[in-house]
Amino acid sequence: MTHRPLGVRRRRLVLELPVEEPDGFGGRLRRYVAGPVLWGSLEALGSVGASRGGRDDRPGLYRASLRYRPGVTPAMRLADGARRFAIRAAADPDGRRRDLVCEVEEMIEETVP
Repeated sequence: MTHRPLGVRRRRLVLELPVEEPDGFGGRLRRYVAGPVLWGSLEALGSVGASRGGRDDRPGLYRASLRYRPGVTPAMRLADGARRFAIRAAADPDGRRRDLVCEVEEMIEETVP
């Protein structure tokens, strides 16, 4: 991977960490709490799946480039303001612990009419 120029990672992202709690019925509920603030960039890669019911609200697939951070897993997600991105994969592309590249999918909330 080539070295990125200064200023490319100017998007403020929050790494959200999962917290699981009992739901009172023998199961578990997962919620997310805000973790560290990370600076990165998002690059659109296209959309996933087919449109639903004639609506074009397919989730977008993105590449998030961040400064290297150990321990990022698909159980976590990234927040960009009101937008949420599920982490599908996270990798150090050259093994030098400088960059972390995540494949993320934008989460679209269903609204009740």
